[in-house]
Amino acid sequence: MNLSKLILATIGSLCLNSMISFAGEVKIENAVAKPTGENSYRFSVTVSHNDTGWDHYADEWQVIDAEGNILGTRILAHPHVNEQPFTRSSGSIAIPAHLDKVYIRAKDNVHGWAKEQFEVKLK
Repeated sequence: MNLSKLILATIGSLCLNSMISFAGEVKIENAVAKPTGENSYRFSVTVSHNDTGWDHYADEWQVIDAEGNILGTRILAHPHVNEQPFTRSSGSIAIPAHLDKVYIRAKDNVHGWAKEQFEVKLK
């Protein structure tokens, strides 16, 4: 490989890495729980993330309890480059009767789980 091709390849790699880093962590803007039956809820979660395409996008959110036990999961199957923020809902998720609040956490396919969680009060 000649020097000019090496330089162009390096610049391209740096640009791609900068775009991936720019997207940052996913953020939960809002979450609402609606009862669907005894001890079950449908969650509607609004997520924002600077999706850049298949290489970097918000790909999942979960409902968890205070100990981090997973109660439900919603896979986000594709990037939402031109739809930000966006809201996706779950089906019915069983929540133990003793819980009065749960937490939503979200992740992207580059950084993993975001540090911030969103609290949802159930009762």
